[in-house]
Amino acid sequence: MSKQWIVSDPKVMMGKPVIAGTRITVELILEKLAAGETIEQILEAHPRLTREAVLAAIAFAKEVLRADVIYPVPETGHEFRSG
Repeated sequence: MSKQWIVSDPKVMMGKPVIAGTRITVELILEKLAAGETIEQILEAHPRLTREAVLAAIAFAKEVLRADVIYPVPETGHEFRSG
């Protein structure tokens, strides 16, 4: 039986997806990665996390974004850029 890494409960972090058994959101992990932190730095800052949990958060985000939904980008001058 495989471990369910990502859970959502309305009583925990307003129902945002979190790493099971923690209050660490998938959103926080993605924000840290987007800001340039390495997985090792995230693990150091959050000792309750494991590498598998971080990878599960990334995989969860990938699956959520895979849905057939169009996300229009507003033309407000705010652009998402990497690097």
